[in-house]
Amino acid sequence: MSIKEIREKMSRVASPERAEFSQRFFKTGKGEYAEGDVFIGLTVPDLRKIARDYQAIAYKDVLKLLKSPIHEERLLALIILCLKYAKADDEEKQQIYDLYLAHTKFINNWDLVDVSAPHIVGAYLFERDRQPLYELAVSKSLWERRIAVVAPFHFIRQHDFDDLLKIAELLLTDKHDLIHKAVGWMLREIGKRNQAYEEAFLQAHYKQMPRTMLRYAIERFEETTRRQYLTGQI
Repeated sequence: MSIKEIREKMSRVASPERAEFSQRFFKTGKGEYAEGDVFIGLTVPDLRKIARDYQAIAYKDVLKLLKSPIHEERLLALIILCLKYAKADDEEKQQIYDLYLAHTKFINNWDLVDVSAPHIVGAYLFERDRQPLYELAVSKSLWERRIAVVAPFHFIRQHDFDDLLKIAELLLTDKHDLIHKAVGWMLREIGKRNQAYEEAFLQAHYKQMPRTMLRYAIERFEETTRRQYLTGQI
């Protein structure tokens, strides 16, 4: 199982039209959050299929993919790491977690974070000290802050909400809309499981929340309730 073989398989299903669309969609232009990122045009289902076929590749090869300038190669590396983590023993899980956090500069777009952070960082910290999340939440790196928000999705699925709410409070004044969207999304996920829990947080903080964060958080609420939050009448 060689990197060359993987890249040849990727090139066979790559689409120039999709690559052009992705360059725009993922904001790769000058001054945008993913400036200079390179796409070759594969879908996530394409990459998941390739990942299943090549999940046994060595970690040195996973790292080669993760350090690639090509976005889909980095995404493939992260999907493979998630597959490896799911089957790993405790020692290997720690190895994958450590590798992940040592290479966050390559996990540098929202889809790369979202596909991997809950399954590696969230899963690893679920029964451990969660302090690393709070350190990530105050990072200068946009992507590390997004990891801090999205990794607790693993906790939320277990109806464990408190760390996400504490991190959300830390990030109420964050300047980036990708953090606003992520926090709002996670609050919405809490609300799917326990709307009263989400609303307790919202009632304490909704007037401080960036508009995008609030809109994402209340997306599933009834229209009347949404309007009350948006007009400050709760």
